[in-house]
Amino acid sequence: MYYDPTYFLVLIGLVVTMIASSHVQSTYAKYAKVRSATGMTGAQAAQKILQMSGIYDVTVQHVAGTLTDHYDPAKKVVNLSDATYASDSVAAVGVAAHECGHVLQHHMGYFPLQLRTALVPIANIGSNIGLPIVFLSIIFGLSENLARIGILLFSFGVLFQIVTLPVEFDASARALRMMGDYGLLADGEVRQSRAVLKAAAMTYVAAAFSAVLQLLRLIMLTNNSRRRR
Repeated sequence: MYYDPTYFLVLIGLVVTMIASSHVQSTYAKYAKVRSATGMTGAQAAQKILQMSGIYDVTVQHVAGTLTDHYDPAKKVVNLSDATYASDSVAAVGVAAHECGHVLQHHMGYFPLQLRTALVPIANIGSNIGLPIVFLSIIFGLSENLARIGILLFSFGVLFQIVTLPVEFDASARALRMMGDYGLLADGEVRQSRAVLKAAAMTYVAAAFSAVLQLLRLIMLTNNSRRRR
């Protein structure tokens, strides 16, 4: 059986990701119990933001699940989950505003969002086949160039995770400004919503960190394999 001495990097990434996921779930659960003073639901908050921003070609709809909220730029739809769409909590309003932050990014041609969108096809391919290519090359003693191709492909997935960071942080910054400027939440409630968005952002940081560790692992394995030959 092939022994992988670099597997500790995977474990580190897994632990960091689990901590970030647990933190966002507990933070959301905490503020999902805090009703906003306006009584505005996530769907209503999203619709008001779009209206106040002069964006009329984007719709808001409900999707199943918890924290499955996302903006679909191809269909121009803000999808809000069960926990957000009809909830009037400060957490729900914050998440809805965050997704509208992505709408504004799309509307204004925010470059990091455009870059992330352009990376999606090759990032998906690289994430799915880059790792198997490297391991097959190492285990069966195939060409070193093949391993390098696998690392290159996987790198696009890592790049996607890194580019995602400014996209998500910027969407949250826009959301916080809009919640205050448009009167969606009171000042104290905006601070509570910020805690939710900050916790959510940390899941993207954890994902990027984990991806970088995996890339480092592949490079180390390839170099070790070359020295053994």
